[in-house]
Amino acid sequence: MIVCHLILKNWRNFQAVDVSLKERVFLIGPNASGKSNLLDAFRFLRDIAKDGGGLQKAVSDRGRLPKIRCLSARRSSNVEIEVHLAESSQGSVKWRYAIGITQERGGRRRPVLVYEKVWHEDDLILSRPDELDNEDEERLTQTHLEQINSNVSFREVAGFLTSIQYMHLVPQLLRYPEAFPGQEIPGDPFGKRFLENIAKTNDRTRTARLKKIEGLLHTVVPQLKELSFIKDETGAPHLEAVYKHWRPRAGKQREDQFSDGTLRLIALLWSLQESKSLLLLEEPELSLNAEIVSKLAPMISKLQRQTKRQVVLSTHSPDLLSDKGIGGEEVLILEPGTEGTQVHAASSDEEIKRLLDSGLSIADVALPTTNPQMVLTTWSI
Repeated sequence: MIVCHLILKNWRNFQAVDVSLKERVFLIGPNASGKSNLLDAFRFLRDIAKDGGGLQKAVSDRGRLPKIRCLSARRSSNVEIEVHLAESSQGSVKWRYAIGITQERGGRRRPVLVYEKVWHEDDLILSRPDELDNEDEERLTQTHLEQINSNVSFREVAGFLTSIQYMHLVPQLLRYPEAFPGQEIPGDPFGKRFLENIAKTNDRTRTARLKKIEGLLHTVVPQLKELSFIKDETGAPHLEAVYKHWRPRAGKQREDQFSDGTLRLIALLWSLQESKSLLLLEEPELSLNAEIVSKLAPMISKLQRQTKRQVVLSTHSPDLLSDKGIGGEEVLILEPGTEGTQVHAASSDEEIKRLLDSGLSIADVALPTTNPQMVLTTWSI
């Protein structure tokens, strides 16, 4: 499944968002416009649904409700998120999940439900508060989404949200995990245990995935001959690459010798094959040279055809967005203003659509609208 529609109200930078999503989504906008915060709306639902999570923890991890609520909120200050799920962006909506939360008055000031609703196709199968909630308001401190005894009728939604993955690999964590002790971050979003996760994959699947990555790397790293998984004499897992133009005895490198860009690219390509759930990426172009970045969009598309995995990514890169295969309906433009950030598809702008139809790329016609100078000019008018 994919998230085919997203509605936000009073979420962080956004007073109101109502947008459709495709299998690939590119978020563009100036710094501090809310790209990371838009991605975090999906992570918030995941954190409610996952084991050891729940509404109270998801809000607490973000610094309590006032930190989440949009500063531009007006009469109704409820924070609301709604997602529509379908098998594809062209398919009919299979599930809708909606939640509204506020902060209880007095006492512990906990987040509490204003409502929680679930639709299966056109049927409303959950609507809270219900009679039991009205008899015991303490129940409104928890969602049914997080309770296995209560989400039986829509457990497919809970399972989908739980499986959402956020990935922003930090190469230093991967190379030297022992140098960064401390509490592990659930989901390993920064790649500290990336090699361990590869090691846990069964041999056949691991070999097949690395073979696909090797093939894609050939297009951007022509010297690369082979990419494989090994274990050293202590049993520690490693990635090893062989380069065909090097001296015979110097032809192998392990991951601690890979460039930051190579590590990030390998992690991205692995993640695209790892699951069918939603994958969230922040600026995947970091540490990569322009030639590789220009091939990222088609690489993602190629692997998506095999795994059907939806990808939502933020980017500032004109090289990434120069691929003319990126449609205007796949690009969401974030425009900050005095009433919060507005979000709209590039294809909804008639001028941008006309220029795209003439053969220009998103980098040519949409990215310049996010230039800070243009944004400042717009604010001053």
